[in-house]
Amino acid sequence: MRKFLYIIICTVVLSSCTKEEKPIVISAENYHQTVDKITDIMVHDIFSPPVASRIYAYSNLAAYQIIRQENKDLIDLTSNFKELQPIPKADSTAKINFKVAALVAQMEIGKKLIFSEEFLTSYRDSLYTNWKKTNEEEFNTSKSYGLEVAQHLSKWIDKDNYKETRTMPKYSVYSDDPGRWQPTPPSYMDGIEPHWPKIRPFTLDSASQFKPAPHPDFSLEEGTAFYDELIEVYEINKKMEKEGDEAEEVKIAQFWDCNPYVSTQRGHLMFATKKITPGGHWMGICKIASKKVDLDFAQSSYAYTATAIALADGFISCWEEKYSSNLVRPETLINKYVDENWKPVLQTPPFPEYSSGHSVVSGAASIVLTKIFGEEFSFEDDTEVKYGLPVRSFKSFSHAASEAAVSRLYGGIHYRAAIENGLVQGKNLGNHVVKDLNLQPLTY
Repeated sequence: MRKFLYIIICTVVLSSCTKEEKPIVISAENYHQTVDKITDIMVHDIFSPPVASRIYAYSNLAAYQIIRQENKDLIDLTSNFKELQPIPKADSTAKINFKVAALVAQMEIGKKLIFSEEFLTSYRDSLYTNWKKTNEEEFNTSKSYGLEVAQHLSKWIDKDNYKETRTMPKYSVYSDDPGRWQPTPPSYMDGIEPHWPKIRPFTLDSASQFKPAPHPDFSLEEGTAFYDELIEVYEINKKMEKEGDEAEEVKIAQFWDCNPYVSTQRGHLMFATKKITPGGHWMGICKIASKKVDLDFAQSSYAYTATAIALADGFISCWEEKYSSNLVRPETLINKYVDENWKPVLQTPPFPEYSSGHSVVSGAASIVLTKIFGEEFSFEDDTEVKYGLPVRSFKSFSHAASEAAVSRLYGGIHYRAAIENGLVQGKNLGNHVVKDLNLQPLTY
């Protein structure tokens, strides 16, 4: 019996000594899934488009900063960022899996910026459990480094003036000026994020650096440029109403709605219909492009991060103009002066009209994605399928941006000047981002 026990003990000892732990394998799909998880939580939490863009930018930047440590071909996107110190260097003697560390940092920063932390924590813990089972030493050293970088970046993030803007005064709607923005039906929400231009930008010298051409002077006199644009919105939407939901313009408007503030009223109850933000839609397009050409983990991180930075600066630039011009929405004027029963195809978002946020950020994102993937990059956009909308096909990122922009006219929520000038504003900003970050095309 003793001899038998001795043999068993020796066998266990020898097997434990000779057992080799497998390395933790992380793919680009893990990166896509983490971005998707953060997006889903932001939709649940009903983050505004500007705030969502901030979350995308910081969480992806955290991952990118780490993955660069083992991919020296990846450029430094942060060389011109204000007040940002280089991240701590990884211990060359430690057994660090940089992909694991990148996802750890990405999730840690994401968890810091969202509301429903428990959802991301649950997702994170499931990954942690699997990684630890695979290789505990590699997991522990990688996690420690990821958390160290996240803590370093958190100090910089906390200085972007976001917390300060949470306590600034609400937008005042009281005015006798008929051209000034007023809250719109059905929920008549206050203007969101009136102080967003005070957020520290990534590449911009100031929030007003890419100020668009001015909109036509406000006028309700027939024959003036502004009045003609107002009537154009009304007439296009009345024509679409006659054609019904199968009209191509209706499909375009619905596909690019991306309004997280849609309110639905049933009887005395009013509730939100949760949707993705316009920035979230373009991050989805980035995912589609990355998967189409089979980008690896590091390349995917590069594409996501560059796109997110363009979106973040795009919202800062657009919101600077919105709360400077404070232009009234078409719905307000049409209901008061043209047709009191008229309703736009899309629900009007709760902030001033000029310039169009979709136009600005779509223009900026399209320029960055074109630089990374190429001019004639066709794709099938299934981003909105989970929200009940069909796939749409685009022959290029510019094609998608143009459709996203004009969707606001079809939706009845923007005048033509906001769309066309906003698209120019966004593309100018996008070209600046490409130059400032020294973005390079990817080889795939």
